[in-house]
Amino acid sequence: MASSSHPLRVLILGGTTEALALGRALENMSDLHGIFSLAGITPSPHLPYIETRQGGFGGIEGLATYLHAQEIGAVIDATHPFAAQMSRNAVAACAQTGTPLLRLQRPGWQPSPDDDWIIVPDIDAATAALGATPRRAFLTTGRKDLAPFCAAPQHHYLIRSIVAPDPASLPPDHTILLQRPPFTRESETRLMREHRVDILVTKDAGSDATSPKLAAARDLGLPVVMIARPTLPPARTVTTVHEAIDWLRSLSHAGTRRDV
Repeated sequence: MASSSHPLRVLILGGTTEALALGRALENMSDLHGIFSLAGITPSPHLPYIETRQGGFGGIEGLATYLHAQEIGAVIDATHPFAAQMSRNAVAACAQTGTPLLRLQRPGWQPSPDDDWIIVPDIDAATAALGATPRRAFLTTGRKDLAPFCAAPQHHYLIRSIVAPDPASLPPDHTILLQRPPFTRESETRLMREHRVDILVTKDAGSDATSPKLAAARDLGLPVVMIARPTLPPARTVTTVHEAIDWLRSLSHAGTRRDV
């Protein structure tokens, strides 16, 4: 816990725009010392001006050891909604070490009455949902989840990724787009028209930066295969950076009062 001379040490498990915003908010807070952690998957990531680290922890035990060694007073899990293993490890390691944990997770997307969504539980079900008839599918599932689509080689895949995918994971008939969000409704509509997209496949990331593709699909009357979020163990959860800061401040102030 924090004291009048020692700020609360906060580990931010990053990977989202909310994590970055939280890290930047902590840059000038004397009572909170942020440590921003990334898995190290994306090259040249945007980073706040606080202490940073990249790479894994070595599972639950590795994370628990890190929390103890670094005297971490609180953990904010602001990882991507589909980084399920990291979130599960965080719950277990924080329970093991008695470290307060808060999950900062943006709400999922919700379909409107004009949307045509096919909600599926995982990437294999998304592949099956494309059906047997050849289609032109726009994949925005991330470069690590492409191999299952090799089982449906009859489709043409328009694949968008920030980083080039592993060639071994690619289905035979594909086009690669290396692009980084944010995107606009107009640009997404134009892209889908130019590539004659029949169907969109995506994950329920809930991000404002990538939601224009859903509006574009709606405008064009295209179906969307929506991969539902994985089930995570229970944890105290907020949806905004402001709420996360309030929670951290409450911990920091409580620790200061005990140390006086």
